Amino acid sequence: MVLLSPSARSHKVDAFKVMQILEEAKSLEASGANIVHLEIGQPDLEPPEEVRQALYRAVKDGETGYTHSQGHPRLREAISKVYSEDYGTSVDPDSIVVTMGTSPALLLALGALIDPGDEVIITDPGYACYAGNVEFLGGSVSRLQLTADSGFIPDPQALRELISPKTKAFIINSPSNPTGRTIPRSTLFELISACEESGVTVISDEIYHGMSYSGAVSHSAREHSKSCFVLNGFSKMYAMPGWRLGFVIVPETYRDAIHRMQQNFFLCANNFVQWAGLAAIEIRHSFTHAMVAEYDKRRQYLVPELRRLGLGVPVDPDGAFYVLADATRFGNDSMALARHILKTTKVAVAPGIDFGSSAEGYIRFSYANSLDNLKEAVTRLSELEPL
Repeated sequence: MVLLSPSARSHKVDAFKVMQILEEAKSLEASGANIVHLEIGQPDLEPPEEVRQALYRAVKDGETGYTHSQGHPRLREAISKVYSEDYGTSVDPDSIVVTMGTSPALLLALGALIDPGDEVIITDPGYACYAGNVEFLGGSVSRLQLTADSGFIPDPQALRELISPKTKAFIINSPSNPTGRTIPRSTLFELISACEESGVTVISDEIYHGMSYSGAVSHSAREHSKSCFVLNGFSKMYAMPGWRLGFVIVPETYRDAIHRMQQNFFLCANNFVQWAGLAAIEIRHSFTHAMVAEYDKRRQYLVPELRRLGLGVPVDPDGAFYVLADATRFGNDSMALARHILKTTKVAVAPGIDFGSSAEGYIRFSYANSLDNLKEAVTRLSELEPL
């Protein structure tokens, strides 16, 4: 019998270490342990009642078949209106493709942009899954190093120096996972200009937009250029992570390619969930303002408490719901340290190495959990011993 083996391509996709910690935490819970989850970026708040009712109505009304592969026209028109009202930029609804979460949107954008051997620049630290998507498609990753001294904000001149003839794209994520930093408007636009000068396409991951604090403001890449891909979705801002609803705004040159890939790979996003997304947009201001205020309250509690525990937070996060903290006082191997913390304190956290070599020795804490649970986590972490 011939033994089959996984493809060489599949080996290029590394494990998502945050999910490994989550799975280990779930195993401990199954054996009776009480775990405080600060490892996963999953909002603990429930979606608005209007959103849930819209889902129920859609199912009751038989909205369970396929939709247009780009998504419901009404939903795309509503997304277009959001970008007009919130960012002052026009977006043709026909440039929008509704996807099953933002992850497929990223895969579609990269699939339209890169061929084997092409290069994509990502930040380090940066979202763990960017590299796997690029390498799965045969591309290579070049990493723009971010430092605590610069507040984990990308430097446009360093980006210019990193761009090579093979560079096809640069992925921007603001507010950022894992640093929780929001790129200032002037810097964001300079980063985009640096790419356009060299014929490099920007992919702007805006999934945490609207979740900024302390006067920080989320600006869309579309405000500066219509040649950028924009990724966004409903999982964070509307507390709908398991509903798997996102979208990509596509530059005109790539519309046909993205449309054909969507038809072949995903067909369309879930019909009834799209109706829920439409309801979320319609009531967004009343819900999201209260949600952001709640996250800010948690942020203001957690950051000084982590510092008190001896974890270094070099710069206050001002967006998303993450704190990236220097944990080298307790150990230099962040994966081993995350497992140690889980085993000894029953607090689940994300290892910094998942986000790039620059984050080794760091631990990422998510405050997408209740204030009571954050306080319990701090109490448990106060007993933490070094590795």
